[in-house]
Parts: sequence; structure tokens; C-alpha cells
Amino acid sequence: MAINKLALIRYKTIDDCLKNRFRKWTLEDLIEKVAGTLYELEGITTGVSKRTIQADIQLMRSDKLGYNAPIIVKDRRFYLYEDTTYSITKVPINNTDVDKMKEIVGVLKQFTAFNYFDDMSDMIVRLENNLNKSTKQSGNNIQLESNNLVKGLTCIPPLYQAILNKRSLLIEYQSFKALQPQQGIYYPYLLKEYRNRWFVIVKAKKKPDLLTLALDRIIEFQELPHEEFVNYEGIDFDRYFEDLLGVTKSKNDRAQKVILEFENTHAPYVITKPIHQSQTVLSKSETGTIFRIDVVLNFELEREILGFGECVKVLSPRLLVNKIKRRLAKSAAQYE
Repeated sequence: MAINKLALIRYKTIDDCLKNRFRKWTLEDLIEKVAGTLYELEGITTGVSKRTIQADIQLMRSDKLGYNAPIIVKDRRFYLYEDTTYSITKVPINNTDVDKMKEIVGVLKQFTAFNYFDDMSDMIVRLENNLNKSTKQSGNNIQLESNNLVKGLTCIPPLYQAILNKRSLLIEYQSFKALQPQQGIYYPYLLKEYRNRWFVIVKAKKKPDLLTLALDRIIEFQELPHEEFVNYEGIDFDRYFEDLLGVTKSKNDRAQKVILEFENTHAPYVITKPIHQSQTVLSKSETGTIFRIDVVLNFELEREILGFGECVKVLSPRLLVNKIKRRLAKSAAQYE
């Protein structure tokens, strides 16, 4: 069965609604939400009929598209998924879809010869490898770094849309230190990945500073269409994060000159895989090679240094030297 673009938008919007447990969805609510999405994405002002949405729900419930969506009606009024973990985005794609995607990948590969598309090469390799695996034409020809146990990845598409469309969000969040989750109103600005873990950079309605929320600590969230969005007025995020290793930074943090001495046997590894873009070699002797990086002092930097073990020594600043010494002492005490 061929599916047109507008139908896909309707199915995806209904799916987003039924996944949202913050509110109860009547048929009228679904009609209003779908109509609003069609207007935002396609400029359609004629709305959508009750019959269309009812037909969409029946089709999603059926096997015609392979969805078999467990849509139920509670109290004869409210629509929801009986299985709270269900989403049509988790349904495996069929062979016809795979063939079409292969055609698209084939077209994309033609563009990789142009400099404008250099950043796409990695994405195209991933797509082609996954498509070959799905059709069992070959084994896994390339192993890319990933962690299937990481939570929160399903949040990325709706959060991206919220950032793109400047939508305020009600987020229920529980940090590792908090005993209970807390709800708050946030303005999302940026999605950022660090070592297979995703974060969203936001500003809370009642706080002046930027915050970094880990996606795997988000319990639930929803858009607040009637809450005015507050734009970020600071420096652009490319500059904001250029002196940073990881994601942890406050507005008052400034880069410091960090001097590290590596054993010569390990120095080539650091040269070919720099710790940070600011890295430079200051000197080399029989005892070791000395590097400089200009970064904010944070937890991620400490963890990176500790990961090199006995191969590295921090020479400055003194604050970082003392922190690493204390952490190494605590680590050594674990084995006494």
C-alpha cells in the first residue's frame, strides 16, 4: 500500500499524542493536533476531518501497514496505547521499504564526491551497512561505536522538532542525585552528544543560566503551545562549547592552560587522536612529551586524564593536579 506524505504526518502525529501520558486524548484533541501539525509543516489551512482521523486510527490498528497499533478507547472517550512502550517508529520496515531506502542511499552516494557533502559520508556508510544487514545480504561490514542500552534516544526526534520550531516544554526530570523526579518549564536550544550519551541544552523558566539535561534522565515531556518561548541571547553554541571537553560548563567557566606530560611510548596515540582541538606539542625529551590544551576544568576532563592511567602526568594548573592526585589516591585505596 502506497502511503503519501500527508498520511505519514498524520500517523506520526497521532503516534506522538498517544505516547504522551501527560494528558488524555479525545478524538477532537487528535483532530486539533493533526490539523495544527499539517498547518505548521505543510501550510494546510483546511484542517482535517473526523472521518479521516477515524480511518487513520483503524489503519494503524490493522496489519495493512504492519503497525498493529494497540490503540484502545478508555471510558468510551480517551484514546491511548494499551502498551505504554509501543510506537509505530519501532515497527520493523518491510522489504519494499528497504528497497526504496537502498535507492535513496545509491543517490546519496553520488554526492559524496562533492566537498559540500563531506559530512554526509559517515551517515551514508551507516545507512548502507544497516540496510545490508536487514536484508541479510552480508554480515556487519563495519562496526560503529554504539550502545543499545542507552536510554532516551527516542526523545531525540521530538526534542529536535521542539528546538527547530521554538516550542516551550514541560519536562519531568530526575537527576542522579535527586530522590524524586521534578517537573519544570524549559526552553530547549541544542541537542548534544558526548560518548554515545545525548543531552539537551535548555534554560529553565525560573532560572537565568543554561542547564544540561541528560536524555536518559528525562521521564516524560510535552510541548506547551501556549507558553511563550524565550530565545537564547548568548554567544553561539559553537563558540560556547569550543573550549570544552564533554558537556559540563557554567557561564562563568573559562578555559585554562592545561599542561600534560605523556610517556613517549604513548605520545603518538595522543598526537593522532587529540584530546581537544586546542592541543599542541610544547616539547619532547627522553622522559616524555609535553602537551598543552586550553579547556574548562570539569568532570569530563578529569575522567579523560584518569583514563590514561600511569601514562600521563598533570603538570598544571595546580588545582587540577591536586584533584587528580586525590582521585588517584582514593582509587589506589580501593586495593589496599
